[in-house]
Amino acid sequence: MRSKLLQLLRQTNGYISGQEISKQLGISRTAVWKHMEELRKNGYELEAVPRKGYRLLNDPNRAGEDEIKAKLQTQTLGQEIIYKNEVTSTQEEAHEAARKGAAEGTIIVADRQLKGKGRLGRKWESPPGSGLWFSLILRPPIPPQEAPQLTLLTAVAVTEAVTEATGLQPQIKWPNDILLNGKKVAGILTEMQSDPDRIQAVIVGIGININQMEFPEELSDIATSLKQESEGTTYSRADFIAILLSRYEYWYHHYLKHGFLDVKKRWEALTFTIGKKIKATTVTKTLIGTAVGITDDGVLLLKKEDGEIEHIYSADISL
Repeated sequence: MRSKLLQLLRQTNGYISGQEISKQLGISRTAVWKHMEELRKNGYELEAVPRKGYRLLNDPNRAGEDEIKAKLQTQTLGQEIIYKNEVTSTQEEAHEAARKGAAEGTIIVADRQLKGKGRLGRKWESPPGSGLWFSLILRPPIPPQEAPQLTLLTAVAVTEAVTEATGLQPQIKWPNDILLNGKKVAGILTEMQSDPDRIQAVIVGIGININQMEFPEELSDIATSLKQESEGTTYSRADFIAILLSRYEYWYHHYLKHGFLDVKKRWEALTFTIGKKIKATTVTKTLIGTAVGITDDGVLLLKKEDGEIEHIYSADISL
C-alpha cells in the first residue's frame, strides 16, 4: 500500500488531501496517517498543512520494498521483495530463502552488506546508502550445465540498464564485470542449488556502484560509480533497479523461449574482450593470447600464438 502512496505523492504537484488519498487508495484517514508516519521513519520529509493536505518535500533515495514496487514494470521479477537494512550478504539470504521455497523472481535487497561476496571468494565493498546490492532467485527449467549462460544474460541486462538509466556506454569484461572507462562499476556472482539432473534454484547476485564518490584507496584506481562517470549526477536507486529488472525479465523470457543464441550475440556486441590480446591468469597458470569468442556454455576461447585454442573456464582477465 505504501508503494501506491509514494506514487500518489510523487505524481502530485503541490498538496494532496488526506481525503483524496483515502479515496484513491481505498483506506481510512487513520490508515493514511499511519502510512505517512512510516514514511517519515524511513527518511521521507513530508509537509502536512490543514485544509491543504500532504506534500512530499524530500525523497531519501531509498531502495526498499515500497520504493521499488512504486517503480516496477515487471510481471514476475521483483514482485516479491525481501528488504533488510543490513545483512552478511544478500547471496546468503537468497540461498536460505530459496531453500524455503521462495518464488521465482524474488529479490533480496540490502542497504549494506557486511561481507558482500564477489567472484573467487573476494569481498565486495557494499557501503550503505550508495549502491545496489541484491540477489535474484530464478528457477529456470534448464539442465544444470547450462546455468553459466545466465551469468552472460545478467551481464547483458545490467549493461543495457546502465545505458537506459544514464546514457553511459559500459562494456562487459568476461565473464562477469561491467566496466566504465576501464573501471569496474558492477559485478555479478551466479550460484546454483541443484540435483545432479535438475536445477532447484539459481541465485544471481548483483552489485552496482550507483552514487559513491569515494572508494577505499586499494580500489580507487579500479572501481567507479555511475555518479562519478556522470559528472556528479545522483541517480535514484529504486529507479535503477526497476529498469534493470525490466531488462532482465525481457532477456530471461526471451532466453527460455528462444534459447541462448540471441543472448550470446548481444553479449558479444557489448564486450570489449573478444578480439583483444589478453592475459588470462588461472589458479594454476597464466596464458597469453587473443580472445576469439565464447562457447554456448560461456567458456572463453583463447587463441595462443602457436594457434592452439585454450578453453578458459575461470580466470582473471587483463589486456
